[in-house]
Amino acid sequence: SEMIYRVKRCLACLAVENCSVSVSRSMASKTQVGFIGLGNMGNPMAKNLIKHGYPVIASDVFPESCKELQELGAQILDTPADVADKADRIITMLPSSPNVMDVYTGPNGILKKVKKGSLLIDSSTIDPAVSKEMAIAAEKMGAVFMDAPVSGGVGAATSGKLTFMVGGAEEEFTAAKELLSCMGANVVYCGQVGTGQAAKICNNMLLAIGMIGTAETMNLGISRLGLDPKLLAKILNMSSGRCWSSDTYNPVPGVMEGVPSVNNYQGGFATTLMTKDLGLAQNTATNTKTPVILGSVAHQIYRMMCARGYANKDFSSVFQFLREEEGQ
Repeated sequence: SEMIYRVKRCLACLAVENCSVSVSRSMASKTQVGFIGLGNMGNPMAKNLIKHGYPVIASDVFPESCKELQELGAQILDTPADVADKADRIITMLPSSPNVMDVYTGPNGILKKVKKGSLLIDSSTIDPAVSKEMAIAAEKMGAVFMDAPVSGGVGAATSGKLTFMVGGAEEEFTAAKELLSCMGANVVYCGQVGTGQAAKICNNMLLAIGMIGTAETMNLGISRLGLDPKLLAKILNMSSGRCWSSDTYNPVPGVMEGVPSVNNYQGGFATTLMTKDLGLAQNTATNTKTPVILGSVAHQIYRMMCARGYANKDFSSVFQFLREEEGQ
């Protein structure tokens, strides 16, 4: 009986020890997270971190973008450097390469006050070469930089179902995934720094080509062949022409709910940003001597749209653009 008592006591001690370790790890995992860039994508992403119990310290160049997050309990600071002074895990979601460079290496940038051992995750879509530059600059300061661009749009950002394409040191992936899983359904490791951006550039080139193809097809069927828009979309989506642009993000007003085409193409993914991403694909293709014929045509179409007043409309407004081009 004495032996049984000792065994039970040891098991109880182990249970308590394991429990306390589990609790401490859980508490440690919920330490504050910095978030810089609260635009159409960054705002819902940061909200999902808060929903998962992370205290968020945020910053944005536009103070009005911070109000919703502040109401949810986030601490708002003036500059990226201020955020880096308070948090050792920071996520950035910014429009372009110059924005990323300024936020990380500018006079009020993250690297001015970054703590050694900090994990810096950039979810912007930028030139892979810039991601590599930021990684080198971060490493000099004793921090770790990873690129983790996203796919899925505002809807997926809101519902926490984004796909993250992650580039960086493999041994840091687990720590990054812990945070990214709060905002996404898929977190995929792609390789070293810059490979996440490479995957995203390829994805968005195909997305642009697919959206233009969907818009042209729907316009032909509706305007010239007299088909009902919803019927045509239904047939496409049960046939071999089905794609994300046709079944999830249809560009024709009234075909489906909850997409920018039913709201005069407001919100979503701006044409100017798609044009930027296609430019990144074009530059990469040129540098690697890779033929991207449809990618080049798509880039030209979206550049033309920007010049014709579509820059701030969702990229699915290519449907409206095509109809205007033919005088409808």
